[in-house]
Amino acid sequence: MRGSPVNEPRLTETGDGCWLLEGELNFSSVLEVLGTPFTGSTAGREIQIDLKGVTRVDSAGLALLVEWQRESERAGKAITFIHVPEQLLAIASLCGLDEILSFKAGKGKKSDDKQ
Repeated sequence: MRGSPVNEPRLTETGDGCWLLEGELNFSSVLEVLGTPFTGSTAGREIQIDLKGVTRVDSAGLALLVEWQRESERAGKAITFIHVPEQLLAIASLCGLDEILSFKAGKGKKSDDKQ
């Protein structure tokens, strides 16, 4: 049984290379945003993904971030993940990926960003 549309992941461009990710990231939902072509549409060399809207996550969500990091590197862009949920940080640490992924504490690029 699929979750309600409210919980399905959604990636929204917020401008200036910044994106907001919302919803649940799990095995049944990550395909909704896996092929999102954010690396080609961002004019600058930096991409920032704000995860403050992620409500639940499992290892499939972690795999999604790893794939996005690979895609951004292939496109010659730097990617940073901000407002990373504790659950995701724990999974990444357990898998030894917290040192590989570009997690950033704090608010990110925009000074008007609200937590």
